[in-house]
Amino acid sequence: MRSLYLPLALVIGGNILYHVSQRSVPKTANPLATMMAAYAVGILICAAGGLFYPSEKSFISSLRESNWTAVVIGVGVAAVEIGFLLTYRAGWRIGVAPVVASVAVALLLIPVGVALFGEHLSYRNLIGVALCIAGLILLARE
Repeated sequence: MRSLYLPLALVIGGNILYHVSQRSVPKTANPLATMMAAYAVGILICAAGGLFYPSEKSFISSLRESNWTAVVIGVGVAAVEIGFLLTYRAGWRIGVAPVVASVAVALLLIPVGVALFGEHLSYRNLIGVALCIAGLILLARE
């Protein structure tokens, strides 16, 4: 049970730190310089964590197994980071922007999951989709 919720707790805690710090970046700071500094810290944390994370293969061997996905993940992460920073600078509220973005992403990923990964939607899932759409409409009508 612990291994099921610990990664999710890391995602939730990391997201809270992420959005509070993104919202707090000075408006005069260059967004790309800020992201470069953030990535430098992230690389250091990953390097330190790599010393303790159990793996059957060496770090170099794992790097050799990397494929196009590592590059695309990097592009996606950079787009998310810069996008949120600019979203907050444009005036979006910290309690609204992440919700709108997350729900929109989830809705757009549904057909991807069905088409590419063979995932299925239950009636309960479809009701959840309808509620997400209703929530987006309510958030947009502030």
